Amino acid sequence: MKLLKDFMDMKNHGEKITMLTAYDYPSAKQAEQAGIDIILVGDSLGMTVLGYESTVDVTLEDMKHHARAARRGAKDTYIVVDMPFGTVGIDDTTDIQYAMELYRDTNANALKIEGAHIAPLIKKCTQNGIPIVAHLGLTPQSFGITGYKLQATSKEAAEALIEDAKRIEQSGAVMLVLEAIPSDLAAVITKVLSIPVIGIGAGAETDGQVLVYHDVLHYGVDHKPKFVKRYGDFSTGVDALKTYHEEVKAGIFPSPEFTYKKQIMDEVNE
Repeated sequence: MKLLKDFMDMKNHGEKITMLTAYDYPSAKQAEQAGIDIILVGDSLGMTVLGYESTVDVTLEDMKHHARAARRGAKDTYIVVDMPFGTVGIDDTTDIQYAMELYRDTNANALKIEGAHIAPLIKKCTQNGIPIVAHLGLTPQSFGITGYKLQATSKEAAEALIEDAKRIEQSGAVMLVLEAIPSDLAAVITKVLSIPVIGIGAGAETDGQVLVYHDVLHYGVDHKPKFVKRYGDFSTGVDALKTYHEEVKAGIFPSPEFTYKKQIMDEVNE
């Protein structure tokens, strides 16, 4: 398993870091078999797996359930788990209690928290031995305010994001995810920070990239953001299921090759 020191070395030596958002045993198992560096159990599971309208519906128990499944599938991969909506920004005591509970109950290597306002929580988590991956730019838990669109498109917003990133690092974050920001801004932030910067819709000059398993494989999702590249097509599974449905209806399946041969009733009738 790669650890934080390994990711720092990768940044310093210019080796790109791969992160994949995956939510369960089979997807995490495939990610580990593929050699993915980091698995992110993201709260986007709300939409991709649970059918929720947004990430704000995801609960702490949802995150625990899926993170534990992912860990069972990828015992030797660095796993980061999202703190869901409603577990951050309550008060200092409650926030750290939720963080400690999620970290302990999932056997995660780190937790991920969205937004610049969480710098004090990052510091407190760090003091308690919980590594934190920060998330700036488009933060899905705040989509009701920011919208699902490119962020930091003005000079003022770009400057503010650079300062937020610096503050996040100073608070103790071990890594930063930048989502949906101009590529030249992401490049500047990557150079300014000493911690690894992982991009999603942030261009090629970050220290690594993260995409969602279901987006990469076109599995159960229809919307395709500009920054997503399809590397497979699981949507063909629908055709396979239709064939199964039709063969059962027509009495084709199961054929003799899929049927146990022993004639037990001959013995019963003797």
